[in-house]
Amino acid sequence: MEAATQRSLSGEKAQRIVDAMRASVALRGVAGSTFDHVAREAGVSRGLLHYYFGSKERLLAEVVKRDTELRMAALDEQLATASSASDFIAMLRRTLDQMLREDTEFLTLSFEAFTLSRRNPEIAAEFSELVRKTREHVAGRLAAKQDEGVLELRADPEAIAEILFGLGDGLALRILAEPERDHRQTVHAGTLAVAALIV
Repeated sequence: MEAATQRSLSGEKAQRIVDAMRASVALRGVAGSTFDHVAREAGVSRGLLHYYFGSKERLLAEVVKRDTELRMAALDEQLATASSASDFIAMLRRTLDQMLREDTEFLTLSFEAFTLSRRNPEIAAEFSELVRKTREHVAGRLAAKQDEGVLELRADPEAIAEILFGLGDGLALRILAEPERDHRQTVHAGTLAVAALIV
């Protein structure tokens, strides 16, 4: 089954399934995203979803994993061009702005996966592993930029990575909860907090 799942992830049908699940969770939440909905929207049979993923919880975990990997790849590409702490911090701010403008689905998926992980030990283990990998990945990039002389880190790289994720996720949640409020000063305060850790 593991081999079948791994093969499925590179296929066009699997891509449609993952995309359909992503859109369905953003629209209906995890509880409302049945295999019937996802299969219909992906244009595949319900049995194919069961064969490749086993459960909608496993499928959700795959969606979050794939989205996170794409975001890490984009972060790497942007970070490669940063020549100063100011460049890096401006890039983080642009990433937050872009996510809030264009891709709130990712936040919905992440929060749904976190909520599900509180009740499902298998998803909890996968979500925890994803959090660990992303923290270590970003910490590694920060440490490399410090070695290059581009950044000076005022704390442990993994601790800073954790703060960056915590600030980003927390700000995004609060901004989405009060979309009519002007959050520019809040984001500016967050930028100042990051600038105290990365110079």
